[in-house]
Amino acid sequence: MTADVLCLRPEADFARVGSLPPAGFTVAYRAPQDDDVPGLLRAARALVIPAVGPKLPPELFEGAALGLVQVTGAGLDRLDRRALEHRGIAVANVPGGSNFAVAEYAVTLASMLLRRFGWADAEIRAGNYGGIRQRLLADNVGGLEGLLVGIVGLGTIGGAVAEAFARWGCRICYYDPAPGRPAAADRLGAEGMDLDTLLESADIVSLHLPLLPETRNLVGAAELGRMKPGAVLIQASRGGIVDEAALAAALRSGPLGGAAVDVYSTEPPGADNPLFALDGEAARKLVFTPHIAGVTRQSAAHLFRVAWENVERVVIRNEPPLYRVY
Repeated sequence: MTADVLCLRPEADFARVGSLPPAGFTVAYRAPQDDDVPGLLRAARALVIPAVGPKLPPELFEGAALGLVQVTGAGLDRLDRRALEHRGIAVANVPGGSNFAVAEYAVTLASMLLRRFGWADAEIRAGNYGGIRQRLLADNVGGLEGLLVGIVGLGTIGGAVAEAFARWGCRICYYDPAPGRPAAADRLGAEGMDLDTLLESADIVSLHLPLLPETRNLVGAAELGRMKPGAVLIQASRGGIVDEAALAAALRSGPLGGAAVDVYSTEPPGADNPLFALDGEAARKLVFTPHIAGVTRQSAAHLFRVAWENVERVVIRNEPPLYRVY
């Protein structure tokens, strides 16, 4: 069997949100480990992959005559850039398709952590209704209005997250390692800060950076130690940006108010992940989600539709792809 397009995610993913490929080319749906993937790839004109998953080995692309690798999201962590550039294979993503979903996640989880809803749920289930209500009242827990939110990485997604917090009456500051002043900063009147100052100042810190050598373990023990007492951390960027052992230690012994963790240094995370060893109040301050901050029915439909339209440009119309990254 040969196909114009090899897709390394199930057809059902596209069908359930109504974003199947257009007519005009054939698609073979496979899992990355299937035996016939290398052969199909050598004959295909385009490869479609999800942004999340294990790295694709460079040797997989040996002998491939692809015109496009299309990612159905923004992240490019699975690909070896040097290998694809060496073979002249274009890579495109779908930028901004998950903006609203990630923004909704960040605001929701920040509110949940600040008001300790997850903690309260666990205590009530354990029969401690009166105790947890008294604790929450005594601690004078607050909401979002008027808080300073520090956005680390004010790009496309970070800007959308900042705007969502601003709509809830929050003030915005940011740190972005990229040169220049982000456009979102001017729209929001956001104050640029170095990372240390942001961590010392913000009530909520939300991370939105790619995983690069210079961002790996960007937030470690020293950085977590600088955060304000009671501040919360939203980790919905890429696993590896936060030192998970340091985060576990900060939740166990430090004044950190809480953390939401959507991405992990290894996915799926192993049982030996230090965050899973937390118990008592440290565990109550932590919310886990399975790398799903940017995934809603609406965002998936948009991402898939744009991805297939780009494949159609290349395979059917022989036009260059939109959103080419390299």
